[in-house]
Amino acid sequence: MTTRISFLANPTPEAQQARLALVARYGEVPTEHAEVIVALGGDGFMLRTLHAMLDLRVPVFGMKLGKVGFLMNQYRLDDLPGRLSRAHASTLAPLLMRAQTGAGAIEEALAFNEVSLLRQTNQAAHLRIALNGRVKLEELICDGVLVATPAGSTAYNFSAHGPIVPLDANVLALTPISPFRPRRWRGALLPAETIVRIEVIEPVLRPVSATADFHEVRRISVIDISSQPERAVKLLFDAEHQLAERILDEQFAL
Repeated sequence: MTTRISFLANPTPEAQQARLALVARYGEVPTEHAEVIVALGGDGFMLRTLHAMLDLRVPVFGMKLGKVGFLMNQYRLDDLPGRLSRAHASTLAPLLMRAQTGAGAIEEALAFNEVSLLRQTNQAAHLRIALNGRVKLEELICDGVLVATPAGSTAYNFSAHGPIVPLDANVLALTPISPFRPRRWRGALLPAETIVRIEVIEPVLRPVSATADFHEVRRISVIDISSQPERAVKLLFDAEHQLAERILDEQFAL
């Protein structure tokens, strides 16, 4: 039985040409009838695909035709049905960001990599951090802070000197960005079910923005972040290119 495939491609000429070649070789069906979605591009395009296709509950197999491809497999025209039949699935649970602005508006967005908070001006951010309703850090003075999933722990989180988290660890990384006070606090690893609340102290004087993957909310006053396992997606990887193994290997990269 032939797998019903839908191909989605980044707007770049390289990705669009690859899509045409794949469709000519294997045919395709509309996304709403697909058993597998093949995404052609880089990690940014993969994240947008996961968000756009979330409600379809269809696994996604990425092929790298962009600048960054940590979430992608290598691009090859040949043997796509065989690769899909042998692929290993990795489950990614997104974070839900629920942000309230200083004006009282509520905005929600999902993040498969991280939810990050950043100061909007030259003034350092002053943040209060609570876990499951209990204040753990009364005041963090910093450029910002982020909460990363295991899949996102090798991205912005790692650049901010946060820990790389194994894919099956069932924890989240809470990582400060350029902390000033307390100087020795370098973040924490949290059980995945933890609800993180971050309150902006003096939000008018020291405005802060929040971003879930690529969805930004400016001038927030408080934000709640929680894992959403019921909205998890499946990414497919070649056996020799499994995501869990590559995240593990990142801890030994020089």
